[in-house]
Amino acid sequence: MTRKLKRFLILLDNDSLLYLPGSFLSGRVLLELEEDTPVLGLFFYIAGEGVIRFADRGQGKINDKENYIDFSMKLLGDGPSGPGARIVVLSPGVHSFPFKLGLPLGLPSTFLGKHGWVQYFCKASLKEPSGVVHKNQQVFIIMNPIDLNLEPAILMKPFLCEIEDTIGIPCLSAGPVSCRIRLDRGGYVPGECICIYAWIENNSKVPIKKTRAVLTETIQYTSKSKMMETETRELASLQKGRVEAGSTYQWRNEMMCIPPLPPTNLRGCHLIRVQYDVYFIIKPKGLEKEIKLQLPIMIATYPVRNNDGTLPRKKGTNYPTVLPMFRPWMNTNTLKK
Repeated sequence: MTRKLKRFLILLDNDSLLYLPGSFLSGRVLLELEEDTPVLGLFFYIAGEGVIRFADRGQGKINDKENYIDFSMKLLGDGPSGPGARIVVLSPGVHSFPFKLGLPLGLPSTFLGKHGWVQYFCKASLKEPSGVVHKNQQVFIIMNPIDLNLEPAILMKPFLCEIEDTIGIPCLSAGPVSCRIRLDRGGYVPGECICIYAWIENNSKVPIKKTRAVLTETIQYTSKSKMMETETRELASLQKGRVEAGSTYQWRNEMMCIPPLPPTNLRGCHLIRVQYDVYFIIKPKGLEKEIKLQLPIMIATYPVRNNDGTLPRKKGTNYPTVLPMFRPWMNTNTLKK
């Protein structure tokens, strides 16, 4: 049929290929034929799946998969497609076969990672009596948004964390270092700035070389309820200088802006988890161990609005007009934990 079949396309009505859970996926399968063509049927299939793949030391390859959509329909042909199926003859020219179906609620967002992905696609297959099957495939994107207006109100309250640790050589330079850090809230969207307040008291005899605040993205890959791989990357950071022994230092309303991030919502996916954190890191001089405070935050899609529906005015906010769908930084800026 290769010479008879000029075109075989899956055309979605939404040119952006971007869909929300619960919306309708519609379009048509288009065939263009040069002559009369007998076929058994035209079949249409929609799938959504999460997959992880990587090599595990000593165990070979590890693969795992889960399905979110698995739906098929027949666009052309009647009855069974096996022996004795009725043959349909398509005339020369263009034939269009429309489809429309509702996508389930609660689908995890499309995601592409180093060791796994969440992907959605539709396939069409055209079967001829000789047994030859012609196939085509079209990927589409699911974005499951997170609206901060619908999340727990505690995310909009200040987020406080504190720690006390000892640095230095016992009986010589050892002493406690206290740190208290506060974020203005626990939920943000890309384009907003995280307001950071910190108070560091160095009661040791070892100077603190620097303090850093780092926004990180952590991707965890799980198979059969076992954590198989974890990646953590820096997305933004701020740094302040030296804190002398026996002195204190404060961060006052320092602002770390959140870059444009893919709208990641993998709720419903049990293989891949994405988490965002603010780490506050105290780096003493010399070979002393770092002191780290971890503050988990939520990166959402839609920002909090005022009661009248307007966006609150906040210094440093610059909402991007378009969010990327993929992560160009996947192979860079790995944070050593």
